[in-house]
Amino acid sequence: MNELPIPEDVPQAKEAAELVRAWVVDGALHCSVSPLAFDNASTWGILLADVARHVAYALQQEGIAKPFDVLDGIRTVFNEELASPTAEPAGEFRERES
Repeated sequence: MNELPIPEDVPQAKEAAELVRAWVVDGALHCSVSPLAFDNASTWGILLADVARHVAYALQQEGIAKPFDVLDGIRTVFNEELASPTAEPAGEFRERES
């Protein structure tokens, strides 16, 4: 498995929670999410926007693209995907294993 590194500040944080894990497995998206992480489900919109900005700025740091262009592309495809999904979610909600 090709896991990403845990961010530097997480191990010594007083409070931390993993919210999303995502993999592409044989060409299909597989996710683990903590759907009850926020009191207001709309807060997931902030998280998704922040993730998009992290991707945009990481690509800028790699010299690949300008953040505005990346965010514009993400926004376009995000809205298209919400309007007309290329795949429907499957699976079930499972409690976190202790």
